[in-house]
This record gives sequence, structure tokens and C-alpha cells, in this order.
Amino acid sequence: MLDPARTKIRDAASLGNAIRERRVALGMLQSDVAMQSGVSVQTVSAIENGKDTARIGIVLQICRDLGLPLTAGG
Repeated sequence: MLDPARTKIRDAASLGNAIRERRVALGMLQSDVAMQSGVSVQTVSAIENGKDTARIGIVLQICRDLGLPLTAGG
């Protein structure tokens, strides 16, 4: 399993994968994340599957709710 805290995010698919990995590591279902973040299960699924039309605010909220830190750098 990848360490989501050390995964390089290069596109929507790699971000979705990091979110999925973190959710699974926490023993959560997509429905748990959806309820906690106030979004639909379909939204969580789309984000985890790398759909690149997801609103960034929702993605960031899910990352915060999962305790998944995001950093920017070179």
C-alpha cells in the first residue's frame, strides 16, 4: 500500500488514489466519508476514480476530514 502522505500528486487520478488509500487505511467506507464531508457517495466515488471535474473545495474538505495533508513544492 502506498503512503498517501508521501504520494506525489500529479493529476486527478493520483489524488483520487491517495484519498482512497487513506480512507481504506482508516477503515472507512465511501458512505462514511460522504456523511462526514456532507457530500454524496457518488461524489466521493467520482473523486476516488480521478474524475477531474470535481470541485476543488469538496476535494480539499474530504482531504481535511480524512486527515490527509496536502503540500505544494518543487
